[in-house]
Amino acid sequence: MFSGAASNWALAYVVSEWLIRVVMVVIVPFRRSPDAARSWLLLVLFLPWPALLLYILIGKATYPRWRRARIAELPALLRANSHHILGSTAVANERLPRKYVRTAALVQRIGHLPVVDGNTVELLTDYDVTIARLVADIDSAGAHVHLLFYIFADDEVGSRVIAAVIRAAGRGVDCRVLIDAVGSRPWAKTVLAKLRQNGVSAHVALPITFFRRKSARADLRNHRKIAVIDGVIGYTGSQNIIEPESTFGLFNQELMLRLCGPVVDELQAVFIADWFMETDEELSAPLFMRRGMPIGTVHAQTLPTGPDYSDAGVESLMVTAIHSALEHVTLVTPYFVPTEPVMIALKTAVLRGVKVELVVPKIVDHFLVRLAQQSHYGRLMEAGVEVHLYLDKFLHAKTAAIDHDLAIIGSSNMDIRSFLLNCEVTVAIYDREVTRALRAEQARWLKNSDRLVPERWARRRLPVRIVENMARLMGPLL
Repeated sequence: MFSGAASNWALAYVVSEWLIRVVMVVIVPFRRSPDAARSWLLLVLFLPWPALLLYILIGKATYPRWRRARIAELPALLRANSHHILGSTAVANERLPRKYVRTAALVQRIGHLPVVDGNTVELLTDYDVTIARLVADIDSAGAHVHLLFYIFADDEVGSRVIAAVIRAAGRGVDCRVLIDAVGSRPWAKTVLAKLRQNGVSAHVALPITFFRRKSARADLRNHRKIAVIDGVIGYTGSQNIIEPESTFGLFNQELMLRLCGPVVDELQAVFIADWFMETDEELSAPLFMRRGMPIGTVHAQTLPTGPDYSDAGVESLMVTAIHSALEHVTLVTPYFVPTEPVMIALKTAVLRGVKVELVVPKIVDHFLVRLAQQSHYGRLMEAGVEVHLYLDKFLHAKTAAIDHDLAIIGSSNMDIRSFLLNCEVTVAIYDREVTRALRAEQARWLKNSDRLVPERWARRRLPVRIVENMARLMGPLL
C-alpha cells in the first residue's frame, strides 16, 4: 500500500510540474521582453516548482495595491510640478543641437520634465571632497534640506552628514530624508532614530514588512541619489552616503554632479514625487522650487525612471542617444548586462563609423553579474566595441559621453534591474564644456584600464565560457 501511495504522489508531482510548464508558457510572455521570457521559461523547464514560487515573489515588476493607487495620482503631481517648471523662461528645447531634439522629447515624455537652460554643472570625482561639499552646503541651508539615498550608512561618512542635517534642523531648517529600506537596511533604525530625535522628518522608501499590507517587493528598490538644498543646489550621481570602502578591500570610485539653476527644480520634483509615494504628503511646489533662477549657460534635463513610470525606462534614453552619435560613444558602468536593443544600438553605431568604448571595473562585487557581464565581451569586441577593464578601484560611476556635446550621468547601471526594476534618476546635459570635462575623467579611467584583446579573450577555458553563457541566460533575472 505504501509503494502504491508513493507512486500516486510521484505521478501527481510529475503531472503538477507539466501543468506548471504549460501554464507558464502562456503567462510568462505577456508584457515581457523576449530575453526575460526566455530566462523565465528556461527556469520553469528545469525547476518548475521553484520557478513558480520565484515568479509569484518577483515575477512582475508591480507594487502592492495601495501603492498602485497612489501611483495613479503621481502623473497629475508630476504634471503640476512640470507645469511649474515650464512656467520658467529657462525652458530651452528649441536651442538644442538638432540631433538631440528627439532625445529631449523622449526624455520629457517619459519623465514629464523639460530641458532647462541657465544651469551650472560641476563634476565631483573625489569621494571625500564630495562629502565635504555636501556637508558645507547643508551647513549653509536656510530654508530646507531634502536627501534621498539608496544607501545611507551610520558610519563615519554617514555620521558627518547626519550631524550636518541635525545642525540644520536646529537652526529651524525644514529637513526631510528618505533612505531605501533594503540598501540602507543595516543602518536604517539608527539613522532614522538619530534624525527623528532631532526634529528631522525621516522615512524608509519601499519598506519590507512581511505579512503586512504596506510591504513592498524586496527586488523593487529606490536606487536614486538626490540632495536638494534650499531649491538652489542639487546633487545626483552614483555616490551613496557611506565610507568608500563599503566592501572589504573594495574602494568605490564615484562621480557626482553638483548642480545650480533651474535643473535643481527638476531634482526637487523627483524628490517631491518620492516623498508623496512614501508618506502621502504632497509638498507644495511653489514653496520648494525657485522657478528658474538661471545662473549659468548649461542645458540640462532630468529623467526619473522606474516601475512608477510605465512608458519606458532609462534604456530608451541610452538607445536613442547611442543611435544619435556621429563620432564617439564612451560608456562607463559597474554593471553591464545589456538588453538586445542596447547591443543592437552599439553594433549599429560601430557600423556607422562611430568609435565605441565600454569601461567596466575588472573586479565586480556580484559573482553571477560578473559572469553574465563577461559573457557579452566577445560579442561586443566582434562588433568592434572596445572593452576596457578598470584596474584601480571599483568603478561605480555611471556615465555616458555622446560625441562632444551630450553627457549622461546618474544612478542607473546598464542592466535590466536599472532599466525596469529600480527607481533611478539620470541627468542629460547638452553642453560641450561639461561633456569635455566628463571625457577628461573618462580618459583618466581609460588610462588606468586594460583593453581586452579579442584573440586572447577567445582563448578562455571552455568550462569558464560555459558558466558565463549559463549566467547570461539568467541575465534578465539578475
